[in-house]
Amino acid sequence: MTRDEIDALCGTHAGATASDPSTELDSWKVGGKMFVCFGDRIDGFCTKTDSIETAQMLIDAGAATKAPYFHKSWVLVGFDVEAEEAAHRITVSYDIIHKALPMKIRDTL
Repeated sequence: MTRDEIDALCGTHAGATASDPSTELDSWKVGGKMFVCFGDRIDGFCTKTDSIETAQMLIDAGAATKAPYFHKSWVLVGFDVEAEEAAHRITVSYDIIHKALPMKIRDTL
């Protein structure tokens, strides 16, 4: 997967917006909340999981690694991941963040 392909997957979600990396973290957000993040020194993208246990399971299975500087429920997925897995991880992360938004914000997306 390339960064452009990851950006294309993120852009398919309702209300998803790319941040301006010159003023904030290089990321994708929904309702102002981050669901995918990139870094200068990492070869991949960080996504949220539903729990610390799920994140650890993905790490133990070799599907992800610990996301540096993030809560333990976030994982780092390498750019070498299959397209289907990347799409799945991005969708799960988006859904978690989207569902946590106040209804007032969700209704505007």
